[in-house]
Amino acid sequence: MSTGPAGRTALVTGGGSNLGRAMCLALARDGVRVIAVGRRRDAVAGTVRLLATPGRAEVVDVSDPGSVRDLAATLADEHVDVLVNNAGVPGPVRNLVDVEPGEWDDVFAVNVRGTYLMCRAFLPPMVTAGHGQVVNVASVSGKRPLTARTPYCASKMAVLGLTTTLAAEVGPSGVLVNSLSPGPVRGPRMERNFGLEAERAGITAAQAEEAFVSRAALGRMVTEEEVATALVAMLGMPGLCAADIDLSAGMVAR
Repeated sequence: MSTGPAGRTALVTGGGSNLGRAMCLALARDGVRVIAVGRRRDAVAGTVRLLATPGRAEVVDVSDPGSVRDLAATLADEHVDVLVNNAGVPGPVRNLVDVEPGEWDDVFAVNVRGTYLMCRAFLPPMVTAGHGQVVNVASVSGKRPLTARTPYCASKMAVLGLTTTLAAEVGPSGVLVNSLSPGPVRGPRMERNFGLEAERAGITAAQAEEAFVSRAALGRMVTEEEVATALVAMLGMPGLCAADIDLSAGMVAR
């Protein structure tokens, strides 16, 4: 089987907008059949209309076992050999003691439980076939302090642990499991976060952004297109397993 992405079928969660949409578009440009899934049918359908190759849009709540089970049944006729677990929520921007238990659970339900449920549903056919790739989207924030973002950071660290352990479980069957850890990605989510941080710290959104990106060697955020390009490159690396690719413009852990 070819180790490159062309000619394969990839399922991308959170595929309706922003980073997920950029990933879907990049994969399609490389000849991949893309299944874009998300909570909103209009959003994922909008992504599919932009693809360079024929694709498919489906609705799923990755945090709900029944919804994931229904998705797997709906896609029983598809040979999904690439799973990209991109769905995620940023969670609250507050100190840990001010975070409500329900808010904590909401972050872990999507970012960690959702990754687990999707892997649980779509890995068995890959193992049976003896090939397949899983890329879990983590974050550089799972590896460095980020004030007032404990639920998000803890959830992304959990994704890193899930990735390395799962890779050891299914690697002998020929399935590659890796994670991709973007740094701050320019777009609506980061704009929201900078606004919340500015409100919390009593500064402007521009000052919050400058303080954040100053930690990066390149002094900037990465783009959605850069992250999508990294995803495609990872799928062409047959020896990549249990690895975490840090794409952060040089964001260092401090």
